Amino acid sequence: MALSRSNWRSRAESVVIPLGALLVALVLFGIFCMFGGKNPFAVYSAIFRTAFGSWNAFQGTLLRASPLMLTALCTALPARLGLMVIGNEGALVLGGLGAAAAGLILSHGSITPNPTQLQATLGLAPIVVQIGMALAGIVAGGIWIAIVGALRHYRAVNETISSLLMNYIAIALLNHLVEGPWKDPSSLNKPSSFPIPELYRLGNIGSTRIHYGLIYGLVACAIAYFLIQHTTFGFAARTAGGNVKAARIAGLPVGQLTIIICFLAGSCAGLAGMVEVAAVQGQANASIVAGYGYAGILVAFIARYNALAAAVVAILLGGIINSGGALQRSFGMPDATVLVFQGLVFLVVLYSESLYGRFKIFKEPETPLPPPPVPSAAFPV
Repeated sequence: MALSRSNWRSRAESVVIPLGALLVALVLFGIFCMFGGKNPFAVYSAIFRTAFGSWNAFQGTLLRASPLMLTALCTALPARLGLMVIGNEGALVLGGLGAAAAGLILSHGSITPNPTQLQATLGLAPIVVQIGMALAGIVAGGIWIAIVGALRHYRAVNETISSLLMNYIAIALLNHLVEGPWKDPSSLNKPSSFPIPELYRLGNIGSTRIHYGLIYGLVACAIAYFLIQHTTFGFAARTAGGNVKAARIAGLPVGQLTIIICFLAGSCAGLAGMVEVAAVQGQANASIVAGYGYAGILVAFIARYNALAAAVVAILLGGIINSGGALQRSFGMPDATVLVFQGLVFLVVLYSESLYGRFKIFKEPETPLPPPPVPSAAFPV
């Protein structure tokens, strides 16, 4: 009974503190709006209407939430092992590049098809090409973050710094390829790879505007939660994350766990890159660097690295991102205002990490020590 009560208090703390942090961020953003001469309540009302006010608005929110679910796992999974990986954007970019390459090879036989090859496809079934693109994105993103894990384990390189720097390398590689060897000559204003044929792109769910990337995100979050919480592999990862020295003494393969977890984390972000290429852009270009990787870090922080909670938080943050255009149209506020909101949330959530374990209401009452024994004449103390 005492164990269940302790567990309840811990769960309550993990919910109340993030919600409190979000409330504080809302107050701070309201003050920011007031200094800009805007009514914060009107701004919040516009955000809600644009994000959740109608089915059409909610579809836009879900479109932006699907990559956030996947990129959030790139931070959430290594965090269970005690690693702070923020290379989400780089893994997304590499996944997009891998997916674009696989899509062009499987459809036209070349990453840079000539005019004759562009006139026809190889005739593969769309599902085969889509699976090929998904696998390419998964492998490319997974290897990219696995490198971070290998550097951490074998060379003691800080994973936060290395993963951040690898974001810039990935973006530079994207720019080099789409402006050079992979460039489609017809893409003048926005250098891009050759387009993936419409037949092989990810379609929408039913008659909605929501593409199948949302299904990928929800399924990935469910699988990640089950893997970490209900398998021996997840138990080993959580044990190593709690105390690496104890895990090594117990004989757990910490190095193997590190590389596998990092690969799985990167593969999720790589799949997000595949979705952006195969469902949104149709080709690899600078537009896939839309900040979803960095926003995924915020989602993981607010969700306390819980994969299922990350899906819910991704929808909330997707709604905020979706409201950027409405704020610009209705209030004359820059589209980047939502980035200010995200930044405030990020700072407040980071600070809230220091509050865990400080509130008495979430602590178990201390059990009083038993009274000392009373001395007797036969057995003096």
